[in-house]
Amino acid sequence: MDQEIGDEFRIGIMNIKKETIVEDLQPYMLCILSNILFAGYTIVSKVCLDGGMSRYVLAVYAHAFGTMATALLALLLERKQATKISLQILRNAFFNGLVGGVLARTLYFAGLEYTSATVGSAMSNLIPPITFVLAVLCRMEKIEIGSRIAQAKIWGTCISFGGATLITLYKGAVLIAPLSTHSHHIQAAAKHLTYIDWIKGSIMLFVSSLSTAFFYILQAVTVKKYPAPLTLTSLMCLFATLLGAIFTAIIDREASSWRLSWDITLLAPLYSGILVFGVTIYLQTLAVRMKGPVFITAFGPLSTLIVAIVGLFILGEALHLGDVIGAVLIVGGLYAVLWGKEKEKQKKLLLDLPTAS
Repeated sequence: MDQEIGDEFRIGIMNIKKETIVEDLQPYMLCILSNILFAGYTIVSKVCLDGGMSRYVLAVYAHAFGTMATALLALLLERKQATKISLQILRNAFFNGLVGGVLARTLYFAGLEYTSATVGSAMSNLIPPITFVLAVLCRMEKIEIGSRIAQAKIWGTCISFGGATLITLYKGAVLIAPLSTHSHHIQAAAKHLTYIDWIKGSIMLFVSSLSTAFFYILQAVTVKKYPAPLTLTSLMCLFATLLGAIFTAIIDREASSWRLSWDITLLAPLYSGILVFGVTIYLQTLAVRMKGPVFITAFGPLSTLIVAIVGLFILGEALHLGDVIGAVLIVGGLYAVLWGKEKEKQKKLLLDLPTAS
């Protein structure tokens, strides 16, 4: 009898431990999965653009599918949170669609055309440092120049911008040649790109990161007034679809540009709309609720690593010395900013603790 009770107790303890381990690992798995999905988005978009699809049309279709995916998720997951949408919320969603959707996404696709998937993914790691600078300028972030935490964030931002500048101006020697033997058509298409094209593409990627940072600042203000991120994302995608369609109709009047086939031209907008705007944003929302925004941002370089490896095998992209050094500087600066943010958060929690009487 005692042995049976002891066995049941041990089994119960083991089940509790398993549940605890699963709960502890959950935010890590969510972050890893979301970065894998985002890396896939960069690769698929690059292949689609190299195949000749218009960057403007791709952005419109991506936001159209994103509108449907996020609207469905919002209906399922945020129905109880639904409150009346004011004109101010609609106005913010409109500007988010313009800045974070049309401008950021189109420039990102354009930058990918002129550079490589690895550079595009590496430049995305600039978004947290740029967001920090904008937050300081908008007085959303306070900074004490003399403190070690502030200096870490300032130097981290400077190092990240230095890495971006290096990627833009310097390619250097080829460290690893393309490993793919079946992607010669992509390599041939990339040979006509000049050094000026590379600089132009890098600048476009930088401005795309700047636009995305503006989007996050405005989104942070909006979500405080309307705490339903999926609904806001759906509205942003809807406005981006409408604005992008008007913009594309003015620039590209060829009806054939809008044609989708059962190949990468359909997969890319579907992937971007459903898996990025829908699934990835939802996974990141869950992770932010569990561990906060600093935790999830720290996994960003994982996406860059995945894109660099996949790019060698599938896209046939060579890895240059400038890419590696620049990416290391960007990631190093990113972690300095994140370290400062985390220490600042811990300091604030200590100050908020009630003092013993």
